[in-house]
Amino acid sequence: MACSGSDSSPSSPVAQQGPVPKAACGPGSVPETGMQGRVSSEDHAEGRAAEGFRCNMEVVGSYLVPNAIGTVGGFKVERYVDGQGNECAYYDSTLLYPTNALDAEAGVNVMDLSDPSNPQLVTRLLTPAMLTPHESLVVSQQAGVLAAVTGNPGFYPGNVDVYDISEDCRNPVLRSSALVGNLGHESGLAPDGRTFYSANPGTPTLVALDITNPLVPTRLWTGPYYSHGLSISNDGNRAYIASGDGQGMLILDVSEIQARAEDPQVYEVANITWPNLTIPQNAIPFTRDGREYVIEIDEYSADSPDGGVAAHGDVVGAGRIIDISDETQPVIVSDLRLEVHEPENRDEIAGDPGAQLPVQGYAGHYCNIPTRVNPDIVACSMIVSGLRVFDIRDPANPKEIAYFNAPVNPRITPVFEASNWAMSSPAFAPERKEIWYTDGYSGFYVLRVTNGVW
Repeated sequence: MACSGSDSSPSSPVAQQGPVPKAACGPGSVPETGMQGRVSSEDHAEGRAAEGFRCNMEVVGSYLVPNAIGTVGGFKVERYVDGQGNECAYYDSTLLYPTNALDAEAGVNVMDLSDPSNPQLVTRLLTPAMLTPHESLVVSQQAGVLAAVTGNPGFYPGNVDVYDISEDCRNPVLRSSALVGNLGHESGLAPDGRTFYSANPGTPTLVALDITNPLVPTRLWTGPYYSHGLSISNDGNRAYIASGDGQGMLILDVSEIQARAEDPQVYEVANITWPNLTIPQNAIPFTRDGREYVIEIDEYSADSPDGGVAAHGDVVGAGRIIDISDETQPVIVSDLRLEVHEPENRDEIAGDPGAQLPVQGYAGHYCNIPTRVNPDIVACSMIVSGLRVFDIRDPANPKEIAYFNAPVNPRITPVFEASNWAMSSPAFAPERKEIWYTDGYSGFYVLRVTNGVW
């Protein structure tokens, strides 16, 4: 059951609009040659794309599949350090199962990052949800839990896999694999690791599962919400939902689920939308100097707001920072956009490699932050524009400080042009100023932000 708890306006004025200021690239950079975020046809023809572009970033290590036929990197990268000090990365190896099988890749790759300059594949998780998790792979840092639900661009029956990674992150232990998640596509996980949310943006089937005992996942609640990615507050009492039905971002009170009430009810706190809405992808809460915010990003482009995915549409949702200090009245304070996202530039870049594929193009996909308390940066995978890093110490005035657009290798498939396909939510090793992410066409990267910009 859902009850309304707010009279909030569905939209808010934006303080800072348009593209963020370009990064000032320091020593060791190989900067873009023109428009912010662009890898042009000329860049490809003249060999610059094959070398890749980077600004205030360097490659520390990688695990790549040269000349991949299918896709070899997916939607999520997660980091976990276990109690013994082992450092691991987990990432799904496909954008659309089973295209990764063309390159002998499968499932979720478990990487040993004890030496970040030489990431080692330890094993692959091949249980049902790990074979095709789509965008649902999540880790609880507090509980040492890795989980996912079977998914694809539409939905799959919600088989949920739960692993224990707390003892040895290099050898995840399967605790359960059960058909308890309804229809899978995306997910959320309470930071304490006790509640897994199975989400789908195309069907009103949001499910909360109790995985306190990971051997016996139990359904707690099912609600009529179209949900893409969702993040749960640190105390477990709020869900920040990137909505799947044109609502933008929805804030839910899920405190009764967190408290394990006998018949938990969920209450709508607020919702907010924006003029250039496309498909909201994920929403992450954070605080900066004691004030509460959410970072949200939309995926792909559209011909009109909420008009569905279009091949190189004029409307690009990209990202935004939302002030939720009054959670019943969210207010957008700034945008996270590049020059390639602006309507006036879309015709000029329409012929660039990768620009016309509806599920690729110059658009946003995932953002992530290294901490929810006073993060200095946000890193966003922006598909053909690669990985972009923004300084958000002043949330009302973000600025780009670094980027990495991976070297582009030739492809033999006629459908997918050679380009970047940066789709994954990145992970962080803040103590080394590292960002980990995957490119769908090449694989896994360990990057370091340089020149003191982070």
